[in-house]
Amino acid sequence: MEQKARTAQICAWGLGFVVSVISVVAWGQDSGWHLLPFSSYLVFPLLGLLAFGLMWSHYICGTFRELYGVSQKTLKPYFQITGYAVLVLICAHPGLLIYQRFRDGDGLPPGSYESYVAPGLGWVTLLGTTSLLIFLSFELYRWYGKKPWFQYVQDAGDFAMLAIVYHGLKLGSNLQQGWFHYVWWFYALTLLAVLIRKYYLRFFGKQKDPA
Repeated sequence: MEQKARTAQICAWGLGFVVSVISVVAWGQDSGWHLLPFSSYLVFPLLGLLAFGLMWSHYICGTFRELYGVSQKTLKPYFQITGYAVLVLICAHPGLLIYQRFRDGDGLPPGSYESYVAPGLGWVTLLGTTSLLIFLSFELYRWYGKKPWFQYVQDAGDFAMLAIVYHGLKLGSNLQQGWFHYVWWFYALTLLAVLIRKYYLRFFGKQKDPA
């Protein structure tokens, strides 16, 4: 069991590293690696890619842990550390854009969002904002995590992940074509498979998760 736990930990940290590198490479290639001078407009997309990649890894690692039959405690350090990183990233991603748009004289959301994206896509930015609020609600876990109703907060998080997939496909410049477009679809399909399994087991299965 100790060997299985070590393997699960290596796989988790390895996956987190790989998705982070992929995000950086996709972001760098999108700008032709012309990274100077740094600006909020240049950096904020990377923060979103990193946040989603790490959150996706949480779903994949959680499923792998269950299938591999190791304790929930095994990956607790990974989820905690990367969870804090995700919290910073999902706040900084829209935060930088809001700050820069306001500084440029374009006001505050939702108007500053709508004037930044293509016509008709303003509602997709608000979809991202809604997802952000749902993700932030996970911080209530420390106080209400044992409450029966908190399950619905977690379910809302699943919806938010799918919403971010769509958000990225519609607005992400580096997701419109090229190799990262297919990586993003891989993220989407594997996430969907994990969610289908999750809700199937909830309603029809009797699997016991290792404590």
